[in-house]
Amino acid sequence: MKSNSLKVIMIVGIACVISSSFGQSKSDIITGADQTGEYLQYLKNKNIAMTINQSSLIGDQISLDSLMSLGINVVIGYNPEHGFRGSNIYSPIDEKTGVPIKSLYRVGTNKPLPEDMAEVDVMIFDIQDVGTRFYTYLSTLHFVMEACAENDVELIVMDRPNPNDSYVDGPILEEKFKSFIGMDPIPIVHGMTFGEYAEMLNGEGWLANGIKCKLRVVKMLNYEHGKPYILPIKPSPNLNTQQSILLYPSLCLFEGTAISQGRGTYFPFQVLGSPELKGKYSFSFKPVSIKGMSEHPPQLNMECYGLDLRNYDTDIFLKTQRINLSWLIEFYAAFPNKDNFFTKRNNGMFIIDLLAGNDKLRKQIIEGKSEEEIRNSWEPGLSQYKEIRKKYLIYK
Repeated sequence: MKSNSLKVIMIVGIACVISSSFGQSKSDIITGADQTGEYLQYLKNKNIAMTINQSSLIGDQISLDSLMSLGINVVIGYNPEHGFRGSNIYSPIDEKTGVPIKSLYRVGTNKPLPEDMAEVDVMIFDIQDVGTRFYTYLSTLHFVMEACAENDVELIVMDRPNPNDSYVDGPILEEKFKSFIGMDPIPIVHGMTFGEYAEMLNGEGWLANGIKCKLRVVKMLNYEHGKPYILPIKPSPNLNTQQSILLYPSLCLFEGTAISQGRGTYFPFQVLGSPELKGKYSFSFKPVSIKGMSEHPPQLNMECYGLDLRNYDTDIFLKTQRINLSWLIEFYAAFPNKDNFFTKRNNGMFIIDLLAGNDKLRKQIIEGKSEEEIRNSWEPGLSQYKEIRKKYLIYK
């Protein structure tokens, strides 16, 4: 039976082995999860559910393990994309703790089911974001909030830094192009923490049928938007360095093209290339199968020619307040068979359209529009979003 006290479900991130490309941040930021004094007593004597991945730590320990060692009764876990402990393994049981696990990254199971939440009292969301609309953890938050609202359960969001929150940019998602890689009418780079974004989902009525979720945010201490922060752990297998995380908002659009972003190398989202560009670029790389990262990458075992961005000055994004569109324009212009550049589809729709949130960007690139012409088409939507965003900012 559910407790008569406030209902909460806990969605918490779990840690995997820290990549050598990541180091513990020197920052004085204290995450929501690390402030156990703010919520531990509230969880006592309640049934807790946790939607988690490798990124949720309390200190240097996986939050599930930490909370269970403190006597918290965890009855079910939910995992986003890449699995419960960030290893691309989807198991019905967490081997270490014996907690039953349900995936929120399988077709038809993006939202927690009512029958799985029937005995739950508390849900906490604590997953590391990277600040882009197409990073699927944002959609997982959307669906979890809907499930909590529909089942009269309070949600606690344990807030964490957004490493790409120093700017806001990109076209606004149009309703027609709504998918799991873009649920809500926001730009590519949204400039919010998960706690702030949850407040906006509620406040703007973006959940199904305008329902609202009972929400509590455990705020960070000493956090400011734009404050440098090095993630202490990789948020997903192919964002394995700080460089890849900062390049991701600009490079992920290439997922909808014939250009490799380095999946199948140990430097994904830091290079761009294609076998079709031999002779046009001197730098090359060859995608191979890498277990736990990209076992079947595009352009498998083919030499790709293009750009090496591993030493690109990512401070440019902070200075310009913009994603880089010039790379997409450049590669389309250089690609010999342009009819094959934007061919990737999902359920009949161009993947580039789902990533961009509209079909205009693809058509503008084909038409040879300049970057400024493309950017002008994002208004007034982008400016309107920035005004909406201001209402929900928790941190300066």
